[in-house]
Amino acid sequence: MAFAFEKLIVYQKAITFADEVCTLTRDLPRGFFFLSNQLNIAALSIAANIAEGNGRFTKPDRRNFFGIARGSIQECVPPLELASRQKLIGSDQHLQLKVDLEEITKMLSGLIKGLENRKI
Repeated sequence: MAFAFEKLIVYQKAITFADEVCTLTRDLPRGFFFLSNQLNIAALSIAANIAEGNGRFTKPDRRNFFGIARGSIQECVPPLELASRQKLIGSDQHLQLKVDLEEITKMLSGLIKGLENRKI
């Protein structure tokens, strides 16, 4: 049995992004735990807030959690940038992760806009 939010493509992409971040941070050298921790928490927060928002009954509650998910996307950018500058990830991987974040952002914006247009 699947929860309704698990069928959302934006949720699936967010979970895939979090999975990629887990793989990426697993191999970071010692001394970069702060970066690994921050990135993992922010990445998982995207999917977690999509799930929680989808479980809410009112539009304002849903919008709030989807907005928090968007904030978590923004929170992923600085640690990714630092990882790139420190040569912990390659420029191609850095670019792909940012492209993934942009795609999730656009999908979340569509979800929020669709919410505002729906009659619940």
